[in-house]
Amino acid sequence: MTLQQLKYVIEVANRGSINEAAKRLFISQPSLSNAIRELEEEIQIAIFERSNKGISLSKEGVEFLSYARQVVEQAELLESRYLNAKPSSQHFSVSTQHYAFAVNAFVSLVSEYGQDEYELALRETKTYEIIEDVKNLRSEIGILYLNEFNGKVINKLLKSGNLQFNSLFIAKPHIFISIKNPLAKQSIVTIDQLQNYPYLSFDQGEYNSFHFAEEILSTMSHQKSIRVNDRATLFNLLIGLNGYTISTGVLSSDLNGNEIIPVPLDCDETINVGWISHSHIPLSKLGAAYVAALQQAIDPILI
Repeated sequence: MTLQQLKYVIEVANRGSINEAAKRLFISQPSLSNAIRELEEEIQIAIFERSNKGISLSKEGVEFLSYARQVVEQAELLESRYLNAKPSSQHFSVSTQHYAFAVNAFVSLVSEYGQDEYELALRETKTYEIIEDVKNLRSEIGILYLNEFNGKVINKLLKSGNLQFNSLFIAKPHIFISIKNPLAKQSIVTIDQLQNYPYLSFDQGEYNSFHFAEEILSTMSHQKSIRVNDRATLFNLLIGLNGYTISTGVLSSDLNGNEIIPVPLDCDETINVGWISHSHIPLSKLGAAYVAALQQAIDPILI
């Protein structure tokens, strides 16, 4: 087992593709495949599962990758300390539902810890993909919510992937609407009052189950319903169509401006927003810093 082989495994896991990893490593795809296969034969486990859909980490591969990253990180620290080597570029990824505070925390992380070189990723994506990203170590941290309705299904997936949920805050449901919406002047809105307005939600793709919806009350029927894929489009439709979406009420004027406001929704539900990570893998320096930045991002808003 060589340090180079460990770096190869890390790159393939980051890219989710041997072909893409080979391009980044400036080696041929057959050479990379052979190096990984030789490592798998040596340690007698299959690090990656290969199928027609591509390549992904096996259960044993997830554990191996966590150790490999620690070894490579320590080796780079040694090189930097004793060989005057150039600090390696930093790597960190987070997958999240569409929360402005997650973006604010990411900005704070880069501002404080960004070196001359870094390769970071912030993926605003679908609920099931968040879990898969963290399970397969494409992301170190995932951000999503639990409530009474989706908790059983989500927790089952987390348990099967050796993942743990860490609560950040519990919120009462709000609607996000334009300041020009007729409901904007109300102190609280009922579900019945929303019937004539377009309901906006984030599309969950292949796993478009009610349990994976980013919005609570996902089983409700709506006269007017629009699915979108990104936060900017949703906010534009909130303004342009007087639509609404249901969320936590935590909103950032720095990122979203002052055209969108939260209004409390009259219902008994709660939203437990938190972050997920591997149960038995300690957070990296950047991972721990990002969690701290998350808390700093939400504390002033929740006061």
